[in-house]
Amino acid sequence: MNYKILTILLLLTLSFTSCKTEKKEIAQNVEKKLKFQPNWKSIKEHYKDPTWFNQKKFGIFIHWGAYSVPAYGSEWYPRNMYMDSAQFTAELKHQVTGPSIVNKHHIEKYGNLKEFGYKDFIPMFKAEKFNAAAWIDLFKKAGAKYVVPVADHHDGFAMYKSNTTRWNSVNMGPKRDVLGELMNEGRAKGMIMGASSHFAFNWSFFNKKDHFDTTDPEFSDLYSKKGKDLNEPVSEEFKELWWARTKDLIDNYQPDILWFDFMLDTPEWREYRPKLAAYYYNKGIEWGKEVVLQDKNFYEQAFPEGTVIYDLERGKLPGIRKLPWQTDTSIGKNSWSHVSNWESRTANSLIDDLIDIVSKNGNLLLNVGPKSDGTIPNDQKQILLQMGEWLDMNGEAIYDTKYWRTFGEGPTEVGTGHHSEGGNKDFTGQDIRFTQKNGKVFAIMMEWPETKSVTIKSITKDDKIIKVRMLGSDANLKWSQDINGLKVEMPNEKPGDYAFVLELTL
Repeated sequence: MNYKILTILLLLTLSFTSCKTEKKEIAQNVEKKLKFQPNWKSIKEHYKDPTWFNQKKFGIFIHWGAYSVPAYGSEWYPRNMYMDSAQFTAELKHQVTGPSIVNKHHIEKYGNLKEFGYKDFIPMFKAEKFNAAAWIDLFKKAGAKYVVPVADHHDGFAMYKSNTTRWNSVNMGPKRDVLGELMNEGRAKGMIMGASSHFAFNWSFFNKKDHFDTTDPEFSDLYSKKGKDLNEPVSEEFKELWWARTKDLIDNYQPDILWFDFMLDTPEWREYRPKLAAYYYNKGIEWGKEVVLQDKNFYEQAFPEGTVIYDLERGKLPGIRKLPWQTDTSIGKNSWSHVSNWESRTANSLIDDLIDIVSKNGNLLLNVGPKSDGTIPNDQKQILLQMGEWLDMNGEAIYDTKYWRTFGEGPTEVGTGHHSEGGNKDFTGQDIRFTQKNGKVFAIMMEWPETKSVTIKSITKDDKIIKVRMLGSDANLKWSQDINGLKVEMPNEKPGDYAFVLELTL
C-alpha cells in the first residue's frame, strides 16, 4: 500500500514538474517571438516614432483628483501639507525651509495631521457634476486632437478601476471609473486617448513623522511603506507594485499615449525603463495600433534618443528638432490642479506657444484643472474656446504640417528647457513662425504688425511665390519679392484677435 502511495506521489510530482517546465518553455518561446525585447538594442532597432502623433499637434492634459478638494497651493498639496519643518529631499534636490504655507493652512482649516490627513479628503471628492461627454465636447471645440487624463498622480489615488489598490475612484470618492468614462467618450467622438502616470514618486511623496497619519500602517498602501528616513532608497517591493500598477493601466485601458512624470528617469528605476518600453510597444502591436510613450528625461538620458517621444515641462526648444517632441504646460500659471487663487494665462500667449512649438516640429499638451465637483471653471473654458476659434480659422497652418527650413525670424527669443516659460516675453509683429504643407508655406505673424506692410526676410528670391493670401480674410493682398525678402501689404481689417497667417503658394 505504501509503495502504491509513493508511486502515485512520485508520478504527480513528475507531472507537476513537467507541466511547470512546459509552461515556462511556452512563456520563453512567446517572449522570443515578441518584436521588442526588454533591452535598448532591440528597442532602438525596431522603434519608429508614430507619424500620427506629430500630425495632431494639440492635446489636452487633465490634472484632477482628491487634491482638488482643498484647492489650495497646487496639486502638491498632499506633499506640502506634511512639511512642518526644514528638510532636504535628495530626489528633488531642494529644501523646504520651515513649515510650509500649506501646512499652516491645513492645520488652521482642518486640524492636526494625525486626525485629519490626506486620506480624509478622498470621501469629500464626490465629482457630483462630472460629465465626461461635456468635457470631451469642450476639448473638441478647443481644437484638441488627443486627451491625456492623469491616471495616477504622486498621491497614490488611482482615477480608474484599479486591480492593484483599494485607493481608486471606483471604490472611493466619486465611485466612478473616471478614466474609463473619458476613454469611452473620447474614442466614440474620434479623439485619441492617453493616460499619464506619476506614481513612481509616491514612494517619497509623503513626509513621515510620528505626529502624522502617514506613519499609520493601516494607510501604508496610500502613503507608501517608506519609513521616516527621507533618503531611504526605493524598495524592490514598491517597484514591483509600480510595475503591476502600470501593467494594469496598460492592459485594461489600452492607452494610445502613455506619459510618465519624473522619478522614472532616475538611476533607481533603470532596469524598469526598457522593460516598460518593450511591454507597451508589444502591446501596441497586439492591439493593432502605433502607441506613444513619453518621458521628460529630467535626471539622465533615461530613455535613449529615438526610443520615446521627448516631453518638456513648461518650456520649449530653441530650434527645430527633427524627431517629434512635446511641451506640456498648464492654463494655470501657478498650478496644474484647480486652486482657489488660480491664475490663467491668456489665450493669446497659449496660441503663440502652440505656433512656436509646431514651427519647431513639436506638439502642445495643454492642461486644465477641473474643480472637485467635476466642473471646468468658466475662465478655462473661455480660453479653450478662444483657441478653438483661432484653430477653426487657421488650423490649416497647424495640423498635419511639417517644419520648414527655418522655424522663424524676429527679435524675440524664448526661454528653453524645463520650467523656462516664466521668463518669456510677448511676441511682436516682427516675430514670424513657419510651417509647410502641400506646396505651401505658412508665415505666421505672432502679432499684427505696427506698419502697413511686413517684409518676410526668410523668403528669398529663389522661392517662387505665385500667390499670397491671409487665412480668414477675403482681401486681395498686394505683395512683391526682391533681395530683401517678401513684402506683403496688410489688409485694412484684422481677421481675428490673435496670430495671423499668410499662406504662400509656391
